[in-house]
Amino acid sequence: MTQPRQTKPSPSSSAMAPGVPTRVLAARVLAQVIGRGRSLKAELATALPTLDDSRDRALLEALCFAVLRRRTAYDAALASWMPRPLGAREDELRALLLVGFAQLDALDLPAHAALSATVEAARAMGRERQAGMVNALLRRAQREGIPPLPARDAFPLWLAEMIEQDWPDQAADVFNASLLAAPLWLRVNRQQSTREAMLEKLEAAGIAAEASALGADAIRLPVPVAVSALPGFAEGALSVQDLSAQQVSDALAVPKGARVLDACAAPGGKSAHLLERDPSLQLLALDIDPRRLKRISDTFARTGVGAKAQVRAADATDPASWWDGQPFDVILLDAPCSATGIIRRQPDVLVHRRATDIEALVALQARLLDACFSMLAPGGTLLYATCSILREENQFQVEAFLQRTPRAGFLPLGDAFGHDSWAGRQRLPGEHDADGFFYARLLKKG
Repeated sequence: MTQPRQTKPSPSSSAMAPGVPTRVLAARVLAQVIGRGRSLKAELATALPTLDDSRDRALLEALCFAVLRRRTAYDAALASWMPRPLGAREDELRALLLVGFAQLDALDLPAHAALSATVEAARAMGRERQAGMVNALLRRAQREGIPPLPARDAFPLWLAEMIEQDWPDQAADVFNASLLAAPLWLRVNRQQSTREAMLEKLEAAGIAAEASALGADAIRLPVPVAVSALPGFAEGALSVQDLSAQQVSDALAVPKGARVLDACAAPGGKSAHLLERDPSLQLLALDIDPRRLKRISDTFARTGVGAKAQVRAADATDPASWWDGQPFDVILLDAPCSATGIIRRQPDVLVHRRATDIEALVALQARLLDACFSMLAPGGTLLYATCSILREENQFQVEAFLQRTPRAGFLPLGDAFGHDSWAGRQRLPGEHDADGFFYARLLKKG
């Protein structure tokens, strides 16, 4: 009887040469994301704490992001260079090869170090017999370079066609911007400091930073740094939040002391921003997943804004199960969506998103709109927002809602929020160096 192939156990990280544990982790994270449908964010949350050096953690993230952004090109190179494709059970080895390509291509790391560490990573993963193949393929990539592919090819065909249909004049820019690394955007906590003071502190710390004319609390770092290096971050004076997400507070224009519902609040950044601007708000932060409530509470605790805010696990589509019947003056509905506006921050969207997801998301968004509007006070406003760029989730969703809801109207938003999209505004990825985002400010007639 044939005995099963024995795989050598991987040595501990302490026994590996420098740089090798990072490549091993990158391959394993990517194998889970690409081969098993796992979330990149979730996998990195587990993997990053196992690396002691902040430089290794940064490299791990960079490797995973680079591979997912350029995976189509790397897969094509593998297919053309290998006489026989890797088997279905070779997810980790395939991922390690993609990690090797990313080092030589997107990250442009020194070739000798990249090749040596990646070949040693193959051995550390129990792939001694394939180490020569890994070395040969990486040397070919070094000599010939990865054959280029259009940015459009990184997108699933159905999604590329939908983007071209929705945004024919901007589609090429959307494809390109979605595959670029995003800057780090910071939000200044008005309860603790001013933007001018924080810019001075960042400059004193040797961190390049600039203010944005589109966000009163926004600071952009062209070169991202670890949050541990940010002066005042631990104390809540600064938070990480993209410009587009910060503009939610501007679009809402919440009256002082208003009763506010954030219907899909986790991880709590938008609620915290509202409270930083006005601590007198009567705010309820709601999320359907009880496990996510801790993230909201942690955000409130770090920024110091949670003294009067409520945090609750409940289903916003089912007000009868939790709502006390007292209307809200303002409701923020940052709805679950396709995340097609934030691919540069969540490149695994290119792996996981399916065409069939859109129909289900649109149906959920419609239920949320109807339920939230029923809890809005006459004369109150509801901001419908998504990080999608698809009209079906955005413009067409709002049009359908207004057609079926006689008491609903909309309040126009200005050019600062992006392209005119009938009752709303759409920013596309990379515009003003910000994420793709949709905003529609809806009014309940008295």
